[in-house]
Amino acid sequence: MINIANRYGNVQEYYFSHKLREVAQLNAAGRSIINLGIGSPDMAPPQEAVEALCAAAQQDSGHGYQNYKGTPALRQAFSDWYANFYAVTLDPETEVLPLMGSKEGITYISNAYLNEGDEVLVPNPGYPAYAAATRVAGGVVRHYDLREESGWLPDLEDLHRQDLRKVKLMWVNYPHMPTGAKASKAALSQLVDFAERNDILLCHDNPYSFILNDKPESILSVKGVSEHVLELNSLSKSHNMAGWRVGMLAGHSKHISNVLIAKSNVDSGMFLGIQQAAIEALKQPQEWYDKLNARYAERRTFAWQLLDALDCTYSTEQVGLFVWGRTRGDVAVGQLVDELLYEAGVFITPGFIFGSNGDRYIRVSLCADTDQLQTALERIKAFKKTKIKLT
Repeated sequence: MINIANRYGNVQEYYFSHKLREVAQLNAAGRSIINLGIGSPDMAPPQEAVEALCAAAQQDSGHGYQNYKGTPALRQAFSDWYANFYAVTLDPETEVLPLMGSKEGITYISNAYLNEGDEVLVPNPGYPAYAAATRVAGGVVRHYDLREESGWLPDLEDLHRQDLRKVKLMWVNYPHMPTGAKASKAALSQLVDFAERNDILLCHDNPYSFILNDKPESILSVKGVSEHVLELNSLSKSHNMAGWRVGMLAGHSKHISNVLIAKSNVDSGMFLGIQQAAIEALKQPQEWYDKLNARYAERRTFAWQLLDALDCTYSTEQVGLFVWGRTRGDVAVGQLVDELLYEAGVFITPGFIFGSNGDRYIRVSLCADTDQLQTALERIKAFKKTKIKLT
C-alpha cells in the first residue's frame, strides 16, 4: 500500500472541507440547511469587475500564461489601494506580489522560509491554515495564547521570557479571525518591536480590515516596509470575490523575491481577465465599503439575537465577517453544533476548530441574508423550546 507522505501525518482534512460535504448530503436528502458556518460572501463583486472579466475573456490574446508576478497594472492597483486606504507606500515592482488568494500565500511563505525543525508562533485560537502550512513545510507549531480577558491580544512580555531562539515566523491576524478583535496602532507597533527584537519574521494576515471596521489598519503603517514584517491581504471579503481567488503579499523586496521562488514553481500565473477585474475592484471608492458594511451591520443584529437565543455572551465591539460568542459553562459545544445542524437545520461553527482557547465558543457567519438569518433564529428558538419540553 502506498501511504500518504509523512509531512501530512499531523495534518487533517480542513474542517469545512468535510463539514460542507455533510451539509450537502443533508440538502441532497431534502433538508434545507441554513449555512452560517463559513465566511463565503453571498453578495456580488463590483459590477465594473464583472464587466472587466467578461471583456478580457473575449480577447484572443488574454488566454495565455501570465507573468508570475502579476501584471504591472495589477501591482500598481494594489500599491494605490494601500496608499489610499492604509497610508502605506509600496513599490509596485518590488514590494507587491499578487496571489491566487491569501491562503496560497500562507503556504508559500512557510515553504520559502521554514527548514525542518524551525518553530512558528501560531495563535490559539486562530486560522487553522497557519498550523497546517507549518507542519507541511516541516516546521514545528508553537501556539501562543489569545484570551478574551486580554482582548484576544498576545502577552508579549510572557513570550519575551521564553526561549525563542528556534522561532523563525510568527502569525498574527487583526482584525482577528475568529474572535473579531481589533488591534490598535500601538498594539501593532508592539508586535513589530517584538519581531525585530527577537529576529522573527512577523506575518500579518489582513483580509478582514474593511468589514464592519471604521478604520482599516495595515501593520506596514507602523514602520513602513520592514525586513521583519510581511502582510497578506485579499479581495475575498472586502470585494465579495472569494471564489475568484485574488490576494496579495506586501513586504520587503527580499521577501517578495524569496516567496516568488516558492510560488513560481507551483503555479503559472493568474488568468488575465481576473487580474483586470481585480484592478477595477481595487478602484472602488469609500462608498463601496460603506454600502457593503451597511448590509453586514443589518445582518449582525440578527446574529446577535441568534447568540442571545443560545444564551451566549459576546462583545458588540468585534468586527469582521463573523460574530463570536461564548457559550454557558455547561454546554457541550460539539453536541450543540450537531444538534443545531441535524435538528434545527442550521450550521454554525464550533470554536474548538480554531484551538483549545476556542473550546467554549461558537462562531456565526454574516454571509447570509436577513431572511435566512431570521429563519435561522426562528428555527433555533423552536429547537430550544423542544429541548426544554423534553427535559
